[in-house]
Amino acid sequence: MTSTTTPAPLRVAVIGYGLAGSVFHAPLVAATDGLVLDTIVTRNPERQARARAEFPGVRLAETPEALFDDPGALDLVVIASPNKTHVPLATAALRAGLPVVVDKPVAGTASEARELAALADERGLLLSVFQNRRWDDDFLTLRRLLERGELGEVQRFESRFERWRPQLKGGWRESGAPEEIGGLLYDLGSHVVDQALVLFGPAVRVYAEADVRRPGAETDDDTFIALTHASGVRSHLYVSATTAQLGPRFRVLGAGAGYVKYGLDPQEAALREGKRPTPGSPWGVEAEGLWGRLGSGESPLTGGGTPVPTEPGDYPAYYAAVAAALRGAGPNPVSAYEAAAALDVLEAARRSAAEGITVDL
Repeated sequence: MTSTTTPAPLRVAVIGYGLAGSVFHAPLVAATDGLVLDTIVTRNPERQARARAEFPGVRLAETPEALFDDPGALDLVVIASPNKTHVPLATAALRAGLPVVVDKPVAGTASEARELAALADERGLLLSVFQNRRWDDDFLTLRRLLERGELGEVQRFESRFERWRPQLKGGWRESGAPEEIGGLLYDLGSHVVDQALVLFGPAVRVYAEADVRRPGAETDDDTFIALTHASGVRSHLYVSATTAQLGPRFRVLGAGAGYVKYGLDPQEAALREGKRPTPGSPWGVEAEGLWGRLGSGESPLTGGGTPVPTEPGDYPAYYAAVAAALRGAGPNPVSAYEAAAALDVLEAARRSAAEGITVDL
């Protein structure tokens, strides 16, 4: 007789309940079939109260060590704490025998990322990096267009992740202390570089400009990165907190056509508003007025080109893939080796901007 027993859900702990933990990881874990949000680690009383209100019945712990002391009680640890804690916490979790998801950037250097990957391999454990922007609506749409060859041979990829935040918000993300791994190069830059490498392959040359624009700012808040890919494609990547007029999210120029897309994927805004993905309900769907345009010789701002329906964004697909990988039913959705390749680029960009040189990889 064939067994139809449903396996017990995998028990997940989330370390950190700031922006990453409360907006992205905890809600997405809780919404994933086959996973259960078991524990949230935060010592902040206000965040503890929010966690209880959002996820009644969740266990709370004040320190990560409480998880590592009893690894048999969990099946996965998600590290959503500040950047400087990623490597030590991931190392401790792996040494305790626990699979790990780490928010980007997985580490401050590519060598640290590769050391973590090697430790995970040695222990036979999953180590995955949360690069959620691979499941943005515009990125999924662009991948579809490229797979169909609708642009012809791509020559230049322009990607902008720009914001208008003239006032500093404070916190570790804006700290200039090297150990904090703050600044936009490692924050938003982790996204745009990862997307470029996924689409067009390894980079062989990097040039960057990084500026500190806002009064009182300690680290880069307006940065440009130019990549030359081994494939011949050139990527021009912009990340900024000081952009008073936002440019297109993507402008991709091919030998046969171009694709221009404005606006950000709606999933982060929905999660911030407390909306949650549920089976059978629309998620990540963009308004038709924001669809990108495909064409040649005309400006999309004056109605040129053909509107391209935007694929629904799908952040839930990341944790669904993690669950499958943990059960041996699929690959790691984002490996630490892939993250290390992006960190090679980020480190080269930092050196390029500091020394005013082009860096060969």
